[in-house]
Amino acid sequence: MTHTVTEHFSEQLSLRARALLHGLGAEVPAPGTLLARTPISGGVLLPLTPDTPADVDAAIGRAATAFESWRTVPAPVRAALVRRLAALLVAHQDELAELVTLEAGKIGAEALGEVQEMIDVCEFAIGLSRQLYGATMPSERPGHRLMETWHPLGVVGVISAFNFPVAVWAWNTAIALVCGDTVVWKPSETTPLTALACHTLLRRAAREVGADPQVHQLVQGDATVGEALVDDPRVALLSATGSVRMGGIVAPRVAARFGRCLLELGGNNAAIVAPSADLELAVRGIVFAAAGTAGQRCTTLRRLIAHRSIADQLVERLSAAYSQLPVGNPLDDGVLVGPLVDERAYTAMRTALVRANDEGGEIVCGGERVELIGAEAYYVRPALVRMPAQTELVREETFAPILYVLTYDDLDEAIALNNGVTQGLSSSIFTLDQREAEQFIAGSDCGIANVNIGTSGAEIGGAFGGEKNTGGGRESGSDSWKAYMRRATNTINYSTELPLAQGIHFG
Repeated sequence: MTHTVTEHFSEQLSLRARALLHGLGAEVPAPGTLLARTPISGGVLLPLTPDTPADVDAAIGRAATAFESWRTVPAPVRAALVRRLAALLVAHQDELAELVTLEAGKIGAEALGEVQEMIDVCEFAIGLSRQLYGATMPSERPGHRLMETWHPLGVVGVISAFNFPVAVWAWNTAIALVCGDTVVWKPSETTPLTALACHTLLRRAAREVGADPQVHQLVQGDATVGEALVDDPRVALLSATGSVRMGGIVAPRVAARFGRCLLELGGNNAAIVAPSADLELAVRGIVFAAAGTAGQRCTTLRRLIAHRSIADQLVERLSAAYSQLPVGNPLDDGVLVGPLVDERAYTAMRTALVRANDEGGEIVCGGERVELIGAEAYYVRPALVRMPAQTELVREETFAPILYVLTYDDLDEAIALNNGVTQGLSSSIFTLDQREAEQFIAGSDCGIANVNIGTSGAEIGGAFGGEKNTGGGRESGSDSWKAYMRRATNTINYSTELPLAQGIHFG
């Protein structure tokens, strides 16, 4: 596109963003220095006014005040707010998904899938509201009952990343609300419009069910806004999604004030392909996991560990599949790979590919930029790179669509390669051998270990998160709700005596 045509296209995208916000009931904020850009063209969608430290302080104060009454509302009644939010998400799924595409660059199917994740986790949280169970244990003392109860924790701060601009917020918020907490959300400064839309829908849901809209606060801006959440003692739990570097800064500061952290950080995910694998199935799973979202998922497949006997055949099939991937405007039908988020992501990818060559790697296919929509939009072809060993580069996470191919001779070696990085988020194996599958599940040191599917595409029913430098957090399903509550141990004496534990006699 020429410069003039690109400018006109960006203006069209900006008008569409305004129309979507209007349709979602959100007021377009006053213009300021926070620029909501679209990676589709690189142009500005809307300029917003960022929040000041005083604004953040006030928002936390409102959330803390709202908590005092919200915590006393019975959990099944609190679920009415989440139920109404889910209904609004269903009603506005298309509009919100299109806004995700405009801000994050996701193709339509993935954007719709992300909004569906929000709906699914709302449904999960609604059911959870009647299942916040505590245990009853046998007491060693007659006439006594020993039990545990769970109570609302307080204000939950949520810091989310650009690549899942709405789903991760919903994972935290839906569960925090039914647990009796209030929420202050600081979204990525790259995706402020989707955040504004979600905040508007939640506030509308609160008004419609008679709940206090102040249970949810939105603060927008750069890292200083996030730092205010990190350091404020009124924030009982800080849930942060982002890079390992960010987590290394956040965790010590929250710990210094004895707050709680829930961290979802980097992933350098691997898939093992065994000789018995269904290669057709494996290729489909690998391509989606490695190229989906232009490689910008924390669960993106970045390392492929193939048995030496089938590695050449597998690479040939993958290369053929990669050559057929349509790269382009994510608003267009048929496109499977949209843009990288910005120039920095493109530069990181190019730097990694140069390093791969220096470290003895062979670029089988991909890696080149595709100039489709102006100089400020960064479209690339996903890269497939054979590496002689798991080098320093391979052990790093590059947030771009690069898949490094390694080989192995026995499964113990493959599992050691899988585990031989500092991150521990997601992993998988493709095999039809039950023994290999079970050995892998027991041996992988990741929070997610899949069999015959890729590393991405987790369901909300299971706890999501990872070990090591991934941060150890768990969000969404299973018993991850416990992170948003505090536990109390209760001893109840219903006898007329006062026996002491451990048989102690005093006085």
